[in-house]
Amino acid sequence: MIKIKEAVIVEGKYDKIKLSGIIDAPIIKTNGFRIFKDKEKTELLRRLALSRGIIILTDSDSAGFVIRNHIKGIAENGRILNAYIPELLGKEKRKARASKENLLGVEGVRDEYILEALKSCGATFIEGESRENARAITKTDLYNYGLTGGDNSAEKRRLLLEKLKLPKYITTNALLDIINYTMSAEEFESAVNSLR
Repeated sequence: MIKIKEAVIVEGKYDKIKLSGIIDAPIIKTNGFRIFKDKEKTELLRRLALSRGIIILTDSDSAGFVIRNHIKGIAENGRILNAYIPELLGKEKRKARASKENLLGVEGVRDEYILEALKSCGATFIEGESRENARAITKTDLYNYGLTGGDNSAEKRRLLLEKLKLPKYITTNALLDIINYTMSAEEFESAVNSLR
């Protein structure tokens, strides 16, 4: 498995499943056109582009390019790389019919096409400890640090969100995604400890 520094943005869950077997990197799905209304996912992509960079890997059809252009617009101040799969005619095995444009999507192309797309876009391939070995922050950690479930949890969480320059109404799950994809456990602990 190849480790990549940048987060990779794909359209759907089958794309994410495909990439999970090839690369070790945060893989974020847009859920297709839902990205246009998902404020928390938008904030996550913006943060990722600024902190570690993102690679947009959408299908080569017109819908994929609409999503790609939207992401480029919301994360314009960050590091954005564009990986393109070739336009190959066909249909994915799991589907009864081919797509409207009769093109294979990310989930349907061979692994080597995806790896070539990642290399061609300038992805940062790194060696060393896999991200699976890094300690992830969990909801239990948020509780243990007094950010949930306690008397002053709401105020502590508000202060942390303010410190991290995040929207005040962000959900716990979105907060965990941003923390785990943009900072180490030590950086998180330091941020929380500075609130005291």
